[in-house]
Amino acid sequence: MLIKEIKELKNLVKSWKKEGFSIGFVPTMGALHEGHQSLIKKAVEENDKVIVSVFVNPTQFGPNEDYDSYPRDIKKDLELCMMVGANVVFNPEPNEMYFNNRSTSISVSKLTSVLCGAKRPGHFDGVCLVVSKLLNIVTPDKAYFGQKDAQQVAVIKRMVRDLNIDVDIIACPIIREEDGLAKSSRNTYLSVEERKAASVLSRSLNIAKNLLNKGERSASKIKEIMMEEINKEPLAKIDYVEIVDNESLENVEIIEKNILIPIAVYIGKTRLIDNFIFEIYTY
Repeated sequence: MLIKEIKELKNLVKSWKKEGFSIGFVPTMGALHEGHQSLIKKAVEENDKVIVSVFVNPTQFGPNEDYDSYPRDIKKDLELCMMVGANVVFNPEPNEMYFNNRSTSISVSKLTSVLCGAKRPGHFDGVCLVVSKLLNIVTPDKAYFGQKDAQQVAVIKRMVRDLNIDVDIIACPIIREEDGLAKSSRNTYLSVEERKAASVLSRSLNIAKNLLNKGERSASKIKEIMMEEINKEPLAKIDYVEIVDNESLENVEIIEKNILIPIAVYIGKTRLIDNFIFEIYTY
């Protein structure tokens, strides 16, 4: 079922809740792929009803970013959602989601001043605004996000905690191509040559994993070796390679607790992100 209006979706959710159904929610910007489907499958497993939003959110794009060219195919998206058991696809227009004279913003400090937030000013304010609106509209029991956008997951979890929004945020594993490239809607921008070059992201992360598993605990040494690997690829340009605390996103020098290694790399003109979490087990 495709729903375009907030009022219609709210009425449906109210009727479901009267019947005692639990609700899972997967917010997306469309151009869906197997990674999104994995989130929907998880939501279907854990809830009675599942809603997927498909909304290219204008407030999270900067003035020189790809809002206008971002891939849109609602017919295909709807088919992919129904294929894995979603009940509703919510696909509002921007003027349905935002008032022309809106004056409210949501900002999560500190967590948004690093990594992608430092490179894309205002991006996470836009993410927080749209996600908070969607959570208020859908009022789900659980909402599902991909771990590929690790900083986004951390920011959303903090916002939900700080605002006492009654929802469980579930982070789901990254889904990858056969060569290790994280599935992303922006992969469609890559030429054949660039697509081959993009595998350098996952290769550099695998190098970091191997170093950590062998006992290396110097963040600067691991970063240096990762950057050397990425710089071997002529089409790659590093935006950032960092090693940070998995919750606070603060830089780590000596690895003694759970960390996140996030990277952002331009392949040609396309900016790709990837990451992995390394957990220190204490017994």
